Amino acid sequence: MRLLVTGGAGFIGSHYVRTLLGGGFGEHGDADTHVTVLDLLTYAGNRASLPARHPRLDFVRGDIGDLPLLLSLLPGHDAVLHFAAESHVDRSLDADTAPDFVRTNVLGTQTLLDACLRTGVPRVVHVSTDEVYGSIASGAWTEDQPVAPRSPYAASKAAADLFALACHHTHGLDVSVTRCCNTYGPYQHPEKLVPRFVTHLLEGRDLPLYGDGGNVREWLHVDDHCRAVHRVLHHGRAGEIYHVGDGTPRTNRALTGELLRLCGADWSRVRRVPDRKGHDRRYALDATKIRAELGHRPRTGFARGLADTVAWYRDNPDWWKEAAHR
Repeated sequence: MRLLVTGGAGFIGSHYVRTLLGGGFGEHGDADTHVTVLDLLTYAGNRASLPARHPRLDFVRGDIGDLPLLLSLLPGHDAVLHFAAESHVDRSLDADTAPDFVRTNVLGTQTLLDACLRTGVPRVVHVSTDEVYGSIASGAWTEDQPVAPRSPYAASKAAADLFALACHHTHGLDVSVTRCCNTYGPYQHPEKLVPRFVTHLLEGRDLPLYGDGGNVREWLHVDDHCRAVHRVLHHGRAGEIYHVGDGTPRTNRALTGELLRLCGADWSRVRRVPDRKGHDRRYALDATKIRAELGHRPRTGFARGLADTVAWYRDNPDWWKEAAHR
């Protein structure tokens, strides 16, 4: 199998590539899979997150919005895993960087889908987010819930999802969409909450906690996220959405407390900052479908996963310090 992974030098994409090439998924035939990573290497992409000398890995620096590049690159590939995205909500609120979210997440996705149709790539998995649904006061979203994004980032991802699903229904492309809860783990850029707070604590800096800290998210280890995407690649149905959930729900305040404890710090290190504009209060996914149809369940407990993540950042300061200054 030849697999193209867009955004494969980013946090989730690189974990997928490392795990696949290391035989960590256990799927029959993975030992013969050749991976092409396509990544623009913006600030969030890092070649140091990939096994550069692996014999079954090719790296191409390029933009998913570059149609001529895609038309030359895609022939011969059996599937595309589409991780590439602008993903930091705060950057989507900034007028200077907001256009990047439309350019990459919407136009880039449409260009990639068009290139797959033109070159005959038969299978695409589009990786998305629970943020496309907006906020939910109680209960959990199922896959048939209409999207109601409330940030520019979420709106760009919702548009990309709809383009992917429309490409299936209009052109017959075998596309599946995954929507996951908040993901954490090693090699995550320090702009995101968990690595930002951990690296701040390791450097003796205060933690900026938005508002009252009562916003609720589910937290899933990156390995469980990638195993779910791999399962959808091999067994997911065309035109379907799969929730990657069953993460551990925590308020931002509760998560902050656990990170303080793991880093040997106390609440004197926390300062309250004005809440993010349009900050969604609560997300929750119903993951019944992926469990029932594909047999996927998370296997990394939150306590162990978070402790291992903190330990990784403690042991790898060169990686995150370089990433923070990109």
